[in-house]
Amino acid sequence: MKKKAMILMFLLILKAVAFLGGEEVIEEIIAVVNEDIITRSVYEEQHKLLYQMLRSQLEGEAFNTQYNMMKKSLLESMIREMLLLQEARGKGFDVTENLKITIENIKKENNMETDGQLKRELERQGIVFETWKKQMEEDLLKRMLIFSEVDRKIVIEDSEIVNYYKLHPEEFTEPPEYKLRAIYLSLDGRSEDELRLKREEISRKLSAGEEIAALAALYSEGPGKESQGDLGRFKKGELERILEQAVEKLNVGEVSPWLETKNGWYLLRLEEKKESRLKSFEEVKKDIENKLFMERKEKKIDEFLKKLKEKSYIKILNPNPLDF
Repeated sequence: MKKKAMILMFLLILKAVAFLGGEEVIEEIIAVVNEDIITRSVYEEQHKLLYQMLRSQLEGEAFNTQYNMMKKSLLESMIREMLLLQEARGKGFDVTENLKITIENIKKENNMETDGQLKRELERQGIVFETWKKQMEEDLLKRMLIFSEVDRKIVIEDSEIVNYYKLHPEEFTEPPEYKLRAIYLSLDGRSEDELRLKREEISRKLSAGEEIAALAALYSEGPGKESQGDLGRFKKGELERILEQAVEKLNVGEVSPWLETKNGWYLLRLEEKKESRLKSFEEVKKDIENKLFMERKEKKIDEFLKKLKEKSYIKILNPNPLDF
């Protein structure tokens, strides 16, 4: 404990002030994790990367919710990653060959022959090659640690897989699937009387034996017109509810009555129907095994990290670095 206290005192001195080339440089230390530190600049860089990643994937309320949740746990996540890296290095893992193979695979996948080409492409994206390579090495070290301490100790028995299959049939049941053809009339720019007369005209021609595909090519509006009303395939739950309720009552080859939706009127013909089906055990065995493995892995990683924290010295000096 005395050693840890001395380390902390030294780091706090560094935090206060340092000199480089005669200029005063101040760097706040956010947290101490054993012999390593997390500085404000490193934290802010991780925060920037997190923000950019979420911005590229989400927007609106979904972005705000996810961002606030991940921002709140960012420091804890950085401490966790640092503990894993320290433990991996402490065990003397060597990922030199793994790193070479990984880089070679990346070059092949991107049609690159030399490291120089890879460096130039990374630089074009604003990424320093050596920084990227160091990050790759650290990721491989952490993966090797997790494999050694968690993955290889997990065993999923066949009986567990069978029991899960029996207890969760809903997860492995394919819903009914419908292939549909339709005539669609838009509400835009038409009176109710115009739409009624158009529906009656189409219905008379259908009753007279004309094919719905030909009528769709002539009357239907929207993208379906060019495909003679072919809407493609839909699984149960993918259609608007009023349309799905009508389709469920049809036999293959039958045509629905006219159906009014908020955007227009539909006349549907059921072309094909695939009934609901419970997948066989052999079809889903591997998926179940992977699911059980990942659930157990997540739990084991939490237990492993808890043990790492218990034997480590962790001091958080600023729990909210972005609050000025």
